[in-house]
Amino acid sequence: QQSGRRYNLFLKRRLRIDKRHESKDSIFFRDGVRRIDFVLSYVDDLNKEWEKKLERRKEFESNLQKAGLELETEDKKESEDGKIYFVKIHAPWEVLITYAEVLNIKVPIKENDIPSTVENPLDCMLTPFRLPEKVMHPEPDYFTAPFSKDKQELYLINDESTFFSPSMRNRIVNYILTRCPYGTEEGKKKFGIKRLLNNGTYSAAYPLHDCQYWKKANDPNCDNERYTLYMEWARFLRFYKEQPLDLIRKYYGEKIGIYFAWLGFYTEMLFLAAVVGVICFLYGLFTMDENMSSKEICDPAIGGEIIMCPLCDRECEYWRLNTTCQSSEYSHLFDNVATLFFAIFMGIWVTLFLEFWKRRQARLKYEWDLVDFEEEQQQLQLRPEYEAKCTQKKKNPVTQEMEPYLPLTSQAVRFCISGTTVLFWVSLIIASMIAVIVYRLAVYAAFASLMENTQSLQPISGLLTPQLATSVTASCLNFIIIMILNFIYERIAIWITDMEIPRTHMEYENRLTMKMFLFQFVNYYSSCFYVAFFKGKFVGYPGAYTYMFNRWRNEECDPAGCLIELTTQLTIVMAGKQIWGNIQEAIVPWICNWWGRRKARSNPENLYSRWEQDHDLQTFGALGLFYEYLEMVIQFGFITLFVASFPLAPLLALMNNILEIRVDSWKLTTQYRRPVAAKAHSIGVWQEILNGMAILSVVTNAFIVAFTSDMIPRLVYYYAYSESVDSPMSGYINNSLSVFDISDFPERNKPKENPEGFEQCRYRDYRYPPDHERKYLHTMQFWHILAAKLAFIIIMEHVVFIVKFFVAWMIPDVPADVKAKIKREKYLTQKILHEYELEKLKERLCRGDKHATEKEFIATEGRMELSRAM
Repeated sequence: QQSGRRYNLFLKRRLRIDKRHESKDSIFFRDGVRRIDFVLSYVDDLNKEWEKKLERRKEFESNLQKAGLELETEDKKESEDGKIYFVKIHAPWEVLITYAEVLNIKVPIKENDIPSTVENPLDCMLTPFRLPEKVMHPEPDYFTAPFSKDKQELYLINDESTFFSPSMRNRIVNYILTRCPYGTEEGKKKFGIKRLLNNGTYSAAYPLHDCQYWKKANDPNCDNERYTLYMEWARFLRFYKEQPLDLIRKYYGEKIGIYFAWLGFYTEMLFLAAVVGVICFLYGLFTMDENMSSKEICDPAIGGEIIMCPLCDRECEYWRLNTTCQSSEYSHLFDNVATLFFAIFMGIWVTLFLEFWKRRQARLKYEWDLVDFEEEQQQLQLRPEYEAKCTQKKKNPVTQEMEPYLPLTSQAVRFCISGTTVLFWVSLIIASMIAVIVYRLAVYAAFASLMENTQSLQPISGLLTPQLATSVTASCLNFIIIMILNFIYERIAIWITDMEIPRTHMEYENRLTMKMFLFQFVNYYSSCFYVAFFKGKFVGYPGAYTYMFNRWRNEECDPAGCLIELTTQLTIVMAGKQIWGNIQEAIVPWICNWWGRRKARSNPENLYSRWEQDHDLQTFGALGLFYEYLEMVIQFGFITLFVASFPLAPLLALMNNILEIRVDSWKLTTQYRRPVAAKAHSIGVWQEILNGMAILSVVTNAFIVAFTSDMIPRLVYYYAYSESVDSPMSGYINNSLSVFDISDFPERNKPKENPEGFEQCRYRDYRYPPDHERKYLHTMQFWHILAAKLAFIIIMEHVVFIVKFFVAWMIPDVPADVKAKIKREKYLTQKILHEYELEKLKERLCRGDKHATEKEFIATEGRMELSRAM
């Protein structure tokens, strides 16, 4: 009897293994026919909420079945850890066609017969960068029309099981899940999977990947699109290949597809900016030896004889100008005539990028059947949180139905709290920036003393000046503060946006976008704005220095200018953010999924089902793309707002984006559950933000060239004050330094020691010497330079803006061939639909249908003629 029991247990275990073996990597129900379109999971925890959760699940699943969905539950005994139940959902044909009509999904009616555009003769050169045609265009191109249940024979339905793609199917099922009721609580009707996830009734809800990413599925009916995406797109070794955008759109939906299309186009356009930036940098490198300013600074007979005033009070000593020889040579790399050219070029490049993206976006809208897509349909859908928290109701003027609303007084209070919170955090950033400035002022004297007295630092003292050492350490400290504040504020921004209770998902995303962007704009760019526009501008002069909080003396620029320090600041913050971002995006999800993969390896493969594998992956949340866009838009700001100071910024951005595309694709394909497909015909509010930054970049770069670089003072000296015909720039350094009598130093500023007995020192400004009747007042040359700077800003802004608006006007938003194709498709689609209606009407007339009149027949034919005429 005991051996019989053992045999029965063996049979049960063998049966379980055989059953699991059949479905180990399957995306079908146990019958092997019905496709799994969605999976819900839950843990049957026996706490005080257990009975309530059980009732919700029963009611919810019962209502799903009433809506026509088919369910199949995997008991927790069948799961790997013995704790999780899985509810598999299948949408039958009747449900799909019903909701395809509701969602206005476009389906094929005829293969596209519009000839493709003329091939580019340079295409043969681009062959190494191309992907196979089957990967780039996984489906034929069709004319499409919105689905209608009454006209099924009109559509190209070859196989009902594959007519709707998996992304369409999961979108339809998700639509039902988000609207399915599960009972009444506290007198209010409750509905939607989001609420059930929030209250712990279900632990997860997700569509399935179609196979494992590293190998094809054994099932011949599986498309293996995930495997194809991984092999052709998500591996870094494919970095030089184009992106399979049609396959991305087919697998993940249009919203994710449009993001990768934008990121790829942005990266392509960066290539041009990077090439021009490298050329400008090489110009500075090759002309370094010809720079008269650095020659004079490095010349022992000129720079070696110029004694500079101390850069801090009491502790700092007098120093010779030629000690900054190497830093002045390096500053010429970025502060030269090419800087002006590159600033103007980038102003035009930004316009070209935005205008050509509009054209690319219009082409995608046509190719992806988004021309008539109304995003307002999604905008009008109320958030479940809004309906849950708003107890009052009023009649909707559009639908004439009662719906919840938030009273105006409540909105005003919430907006006040939200605005105050945002202002507080922005003020906190400014306070942290002031703290970094105080750090700069406080440690400069320490660095100067350390480098003066430490023999081991003497060999590099020419390169690592106290100014540069202070700038580098302050930039690193600033970057650390930026990342800490950013980490905290992300959570604060989500909290205050939730507190505002936005009405729709679109409102929620737009409000969060503006809050996050405003904060990150101030957080990332404030230090660069300080170095570019404030450092060294309000210093005063020896004997009358200006002080911060009446204690710390304001910083001075290097004798060769502040541009090299802005370059240092920009490089550290931009490169640091990109490196940290890629580490965070790649490493964190990989570590989080590590335990799941260990589980899969430590057990037979046939005991680890497809839904369990996906359950162990990370969730790509509703704000997943939001963070990707935000990261790229902040980078866009770095390469446009301050690009005049660092021509290599587009090159850094290009290298980062090549990696970013592969990192994003890798984590989406291998580390995250499959996102629910969503439609979008544009990049949304980010387009307006990019337009705003493009306009602001012209202003900032004009000010950088005028006030931060040394170009305008040099040009004024060249044309108005130079005394040498053979070498117009000789004597510039001496001309740009004013004279100060050491005996005029007040006790607060006077250095403790003057071992060499200097009587005069020099400082960077245009002021009259001590023996002049207008002692230490600004000279006429100062006002000439200021007028030239202001004139330059006005001229540069007007020239660049005129060119920008002219280019924008010249380039139509929609390509002419796309306009023609849209018109042609509309005409042919209408013609096909009208012919179909005419045939139906003829059949009704032949059958003797009383309702089918001759007048109706004539009207239908007349409508066809009118369509042809149009």
